[in-house]
Amino acid sequence: MSGGNRFAFFRGKIVPIEEAKVSIMTSAFNYGTGVFEGIRGYWNQEQGQLYLFRLREHMVRLLQNCRLLLIELPYSADQLCQIAVELVQREGFKTDIYLRPLAYKSSPVVGVRLHDLESDCAMFAVPFGEYLDRPAGARVMVSSWRRLADNAIPPRGKITGTYVNPALAKTEAALHGFDDAIMLCQDGHVSEASTANLFLVRQGTLITPPVTADILEGITRGTVLRLAEDLGIRTMERTVDRSELYVAEEVFMCGTALGMVAVVEVDGRPIGDGTPGPVFTRLNNLFRAIVRGKEPRYLDWCTPVYPASPPAG
Repeated sequence: MSGGNRFAFFRGKIVPIEEAKVSIMTSAFNYGTGVFEGIRGYWNQEQGQLYLFRLREHMVRLLQNCRLLLIELPYSADQLCQIAVELVQREGFKTDIYLRPLAYKSSPVVGVRLHDLESDCAMFAVPFGEYLDRPAGARVMVSSWRRLADNAIPPRGKITGTYVNPALAKTEAALHGFDDAIMLCQDGHVSEASTANLFLVRQGTLITPPVTADILEGITRGTVLRLAEDLGIRTMERTVDRSELYVAEEVFMCGTALGMVAVVEVDGRPIGDGTPGPVFTRLNNLFRAIVRGKEPRYLDWCTPVYPASPPAG
């Protein structure tokens, strides 16, 4: 994530980014007691418009995840959407971006708890290109680090402190020369990639682990399932064994930051013919058009940031 931003929403108003600071005694800094969202904005050069993709769904999920940590915010999902649009308008970006809302325990405290603590939220946005630039496909490994279990720290919530778990897996993969890691549940079944949901294709069916496999209930994952349905691709949510990855016709990852990236190798084994497969390619081409506001059928997923230009004359 790069810099290049000038403002942040902090303590109820938009301020210069230099003023958006918290104390080193803040609970969230000391104990990871916060939740967050990642929201992509895609620049359409021809239209001169920046589209925030599935903005409201992300804000609804943020408020849902606040319940996990007893975070109370004085904003509705619609109000958070309005703040996001105003913030990005102030920045004036004319490039792809990444928007980061945060809700967190803001009390200065030494002591582990969630109760009797004040809550706050913040938001910032930065220019953002490809998270994993692998157009020919990614090489991944199955990590030795297991995915957090729901009854330990719920992975369905984007809790700040839990991201040490995928960070360990991601770095393990990088140190072994791979692009990313696939994590298994505590019972040994496939969960997801380090910070992305996972899909595979077997006998023409698009398969993804269920929400009970300790995955993030991904908004991009839901988008892919909807697009597959619209394209007439059969889908199935079910438990996935590790060995199924090796014999799959296709494997790919998806997430807000990542977008969609094909997996062409798992643990040194080529997937299919070692190139992005036809199911992935169909879905990815449609997805890339949708997020830039080029598919009228899906425009309700795209929130325009800048006011429409008045007609000439």
